[in-house]
Amino acid sequence: MKLKIPSEVKTITKELAQNGFGAYLVGGCVRDLIMGREPKDWDVATDANPEKIQEIFPDSVYENNFGTVGVKTESDDPRLKIVEITTFRLEGTYTDKRHPDEVTFASTIEEDLSRRDFTMNAIAFRLTDNNELIIPDDLSIINHKLLADPYDGQEDIKSGIIRTVGKAEDRFNEDALRMMRAVRLASDLGFEIETSTRQAVEKLAGNLEAIAQERIRDEFMKMIMCPGAARGIILLEELDLLRYVLPELREGIGVDQNLHHIYTVFEHSVRALDYAVKKNYSLEVRLAALFHDIGKPRTKGGEGYNATFYNHEMLSARMTLKAMDRLHFAKDVTEKVAHLVRWHMFYYNVDEVSPAGVRRFLVRVGPENIDDLIKVREADRIGSGTPKAVPYKLRHMLFMIEKVKKDPLSPKMLKLNGDDLMKLLKIDPSPRVGQILTILLEDVLDNPKHNTKAHLSVEAKKLHELSDAELVKLMRAAKDKANQIEKGIEEDMKKKFFVK
Repeated sequence: MKLKIPSEVKTITKELAQNGFGAYLVGGCVRDLIMGREPKDWDVATDANPEKIQEIFPDSVYENNFGTVGVKTESDDPRLKIVEITTFRLEGTYTDKRHPDEVTFASTIEEDLSRRDFTMNAIAFRLTDNNELIIPDDLSIINHKLLADPYDGQEDIKSGIIRTVGKAEDRFNEDALRMMRAVRLASDLGFEIETSTRQAVEKLAGNLEAIAQERIRDEFMKMIMCPGAARGIILLEELDLLRYVLPELREGIGVDQNLHHIYTVFEHSVRALDYAVKKNYSLEVRLAALFHDIGKPRTKGGEGYNATFYNHEMLSARMTLKAMDRLHFAKDVTEKVAHLVRWHMFYYNVDEVSPAGVRRFLVRVGPENIDDLIKVREADRIGSGTPKAVPYKLRHMLFMIEKVKKDPLSPKMLKLNGDDLMKLLKIDPSPRVGQILTILLEDVLDNPKHNTKAHLSVEAKKLHELSDAELVKLMRAAKDKANQIEKGIEEDMKKKFFVK
């Protein structure tokens, strides 16, 4: 793989060189280059102070106290729209275990590297020399003469080892989030955490309580999107960090299930996540796969093959909302994941669920969520030890969904809208309009052929003759029906599978 420094970075380093300053690539991008991976971002370190950087690059932003200036570019690549340039720096003590009490600027790259977290991230690649760029055209094999590596990070990369710069306890006492970062890097790179570093995490795990939930969330999201996310969850538990990230998930440890599951709740959840990761599914699907049974331990009844987990999907959805809200996930992400968790137990059996039932299922779940819900079901099945992710039943359901999805599924799809209704009945806007439309929709869900203006007009006039109380009662009955898929069949299935 041929790796090159982006032209945006080259332009920036050339400007620094022409103004008499040095420039180095630092951190994760150097680690990735050494490993032959395309860097996810590009960070530059320099001996120019922030004021000088802003003078050289007027189109820049400096909104922190850590010497990092964001230089704007005209790149189409989101990773390069802003390139961060940081002045060489040293950091003081971390009283709050989150931020340095003071930052002082350093004069050499070696001093700057001494403050970094792990040896693999404490390597710098020199970009300028004697006011000139010295970047080779092909970085597939890095010229090691251009590297500053005072902590043998290259050797640790070669050995697949995550090791702190200096004493591990000191690094984790400075910023407790580094413990989660060690797990995330292990998940992303497939590396092992070195023994003394691992022991320090186990000893200081409780310090994670001092970290803002937003920062924990960001590391957790990065880990979930790693190829080794399932291993990351296990590592969090082994290092006693999971209790400070997702204590709800720990409740499934050692909790046996019933004859339909060969794994404990925790093992099943991790395996479901692993499937979602291997299929490269979205963040929302991965989280739903991990959380879908999070309520099972609290709903368990009995032991052994006949254990039950009545209403666990509803409790799991509520627990998912609470956990993701605590971690300050975006509202739309939280609601999407909880929705997938809530409906992951949907029932479908060929010749038992009618087209009307499928239409009501689409109304309840939302056509836009169907693909992701099927993916969560796949993860659930594989996580249970089932060999097939998409059995015939699911394939048939997808066929039926495709068949009915163009049928009217919401009041907006009725041939008689609210304005039409008010003109027809000669009434002003009122709750009665919505009530009648709800009842009409239920009629059309049962029989799409009824979705004609003529038929709906006749039915609307009949409904308008009812009293307010009678209309409300009929509307509630329609809503109750819309919240079911062949209720009797579904209840029988849930009893059969001990998951009422």
